[in-house]
Parts: sequence; structure tokens; C-alpha cells
Amino acid sequence: MKSTPPQDVEIWNVGRFYINMAAVAWEAGKPLVIEQVEVAPPQAMEVRINVKYTSLCHTDLYFWESKGQTPLFPRIFGHEAAGSPSLIVSSKPNSIVESVGEGVTELKPGDHVLPVFTGECKECRHCKSEESNMCDLLRINTDRGVMLNDGKSRFSIKGQPINHFLGTSTFSEYTVVHVGCLAKINPSAPLDKVCIISCGVSTGLGATLNVAKPKRGSIVAVFGLGAVGLAACEGARIAGASKIIGVDLNPNRFEDAKKFGVTDFVNPKDHQKPVQEVLAEMTDGGVENAIECTGNINAMISAFECVHDGWGVAVLVGVPHKDAVFMTKPINFLNERTLKGTFFGNYKPRTDIPNVVEMYMKKELELDKFLTHRVKFSEINKAFDLMVKGEGLRCIISMDDD
Repeated sequence: MKSTPPQDVEIWNVGRFYINMAAVAWEAGKPLVIEQVEVAPPQAMEVRINVKYTSLCHTDLYFWESKGQTPLFPRIFGHEAAGSPSLIVSSKPNSIVESVGEGVTELKPGDHVLPVFTGECKECRHCKSEESNMCDLLRINTDRGVMLNDGKSRFSIKGQPINHFLGTSTFSEYTVVHVGCLAKINPSAPLDKVCIISCGVSTGLGATLNVAKPKRGSIVAVFGLGAVGLAACEGARIAGASKIIGVDLNPNRFEDAKKFGVTDFVNPKDHQKPVQEVLAEMTDGGVENAIECTGNINAMISAFECVHDGWGVAVLVGVPHKDAVFMTKPINFLNERTLKGTFFGNYKPRTDIPNVVEMYMKKELELDKFLTHRVKFSEINKAFDLMVKGEGLRCIISMDDD
């Protein structure tokens, strides 16, 4: 499984291309195929990184199943990962090629980084705003399969371009990423754990800590106890919530949720009345904060309507169907309930994600409880099988099969 230069590929020696192994999705819903893929060198403001560990997120599954807006194949998926800017050492003595493109000054080979599906150019109005993390240049684009610099892919197989995914494509031993989508992190942080910070954990954690901002002693309700929802629960635990109510249709999730600070469980199917009424009765009029992590429009409405009038704040994290309509009575707003939305937990990738890693290093943020499975890169399809079956939270994929 390790990358080895074919004997007849001279371009390896001059560092123009890297021949490595990648898991390629050739068709929607079909098993990924481990292929020998050429990875072109980084262009201006790009970095070629050596992926050490990656994980599977529901977004990968969603687009692999071709439920996304624009099916795009062949493609290399993956966006939760950790690695380092690469040095390619050729067979010629003293010939070392840095895989850092023109204009990149913040990173050097050997740095540890987390690639992120959205970016931070640090120049646009959003990046300069203290309120926003929605970079104009590097905002998530699920339909793009090429790099911004020249509109071309950095991946190919015998001359055939292979599409990128979310600008990261971490199901490859080496990948090329825009420097604005790389968070430089503490080199002491274990990459096989902090890799999950680059998407789901930060999304849920930040929704609570950065957007809902519960006060110590607050009552918080979290709708949906998948990985993102449990990260939201973890945020409530860190914030010092006195009660964390988990709301989910799957009773099998309740026991594991206790590890994340969940104190009470509500299954809407167990009640004859709307779940927002159940929660209001449980909490003397409503919760201080509600975080919705399912994308179901009815759950979104329930999350908003379950917060207490006068000071309650609801945060929407899940992504609904594009045609879904949010309907509630205007009086709910006039009674001083607040509704907010969030993207990636309101974290700026380059500025804030290193601090999330430090939360883990200081033992404030607990990551081990998210890690339920591990597989070798050659067994990556097992990770897909586990997620399709709804088993576990995060499966870590080791890029080194040894």
C-alpha cells in the first residue's frame, strides 16, 4: 500500500508529480477502488500534504450515494483528516523538493495541519469580520471538482483527471489543498484523534460555544444525537450546563449520549403532543438553548419553539432540503425568542481551529469517545459499510497499512 515510484517514471525524480495510492469513487454508491494516482505539484497558494489519518463523515456518504446537487465522478472523497506539507525525496542524492506552492509563507514541510472543507483567505469582508467565517473566496463548494488557481485537477490516472471533493480529497496518501483551507496545529497533538476536529466535531461544538453561548447552569436541548449533535452536547458540557436534554428518534443512542453529558432523553415518538410542548413542561416554560443537528424541518421548528420566551436562543445546524419552508407563528419572535443559524460552528479555519486542538490538549475537549472504529486504508469500504448501517460515530482510517 505504500507509495513507491514506478521504475519507469522519471518525473518522480524531478518532483513534478507524486505517484501515490488513493481511494477513487468511479460510480455513485459503488465501492471505492484503491488506485495508483498521480498527484501534481502545488500551484500558487497551494500546498501538497501527506495525509496521515482521515475519517468518514456523512457528507462524504451523501455525495458518494449521489444525493448531492451535482453528481461528479470519478472523484476522491474525504475531508476530515490530518497531515503535513510534504517533502518528496528523490532517488538522486541531495535532491529534495518542497511541496509548497508560490506565495505560501505560513507553512513549511513538517508542519502539522488539518485540511478544512471551507477556508479563510484573511482578505475578504467575511474574513475581516469578527462575526463571520463565510469566506468569499474559499467558502464550501460541493459542485467544484478542480482547484481555484487554474480550474484543473491535481489528480490523474494515466492522463484522466480525477475530481477533487470540497477542496480536500483526503482519501489519498497525498493531496493538494489551498493554503487558506489548512489550519496549522500543535505538532504534539495526536493526528489520529484531532483529525475529526476538521469537520463534524467543530461544527457541533462551535454551534453551542460560539453561537448558542449557554451560561453556566443553563438547560440545553440538542436535537439529533449523531456525531455533530453529540459534539453540541460536548459543548454544553464544557459550558457548564446543568441539564442537557437529548432529543432523538433512535432510543439506542441514548445510553452512549450520557458520555457527552446528556442527562435526560426525549423520544418524540413516545409522546402524543409536539415535542416542544413536552420540553416546555419538563423545564418550566422552555430551555435556555436548543441546538438542532438533524436537518429535519420539523425538528428545526420544534427546536425554536421549545426555547423559553424572553431569553431563549435556538441554533440551526442541520442542512434541510433546499425547498423546505420554516413555518412558525410571528408571536414566537415577538415574545423574545431568538433563532440563529451557523456554518462550521462559526469557526474561522486558520484562526480558530488551532485553538480547538488546544482545548483537546488541555483536556477540556474529550475526543476519544467519538472514536468508535479504526480501519486500514485498504479497508476503507468497511468505514462506508459501518456508516450505512448507522454503527459508531467516527471511524479513523490509517493511511499507513503497516
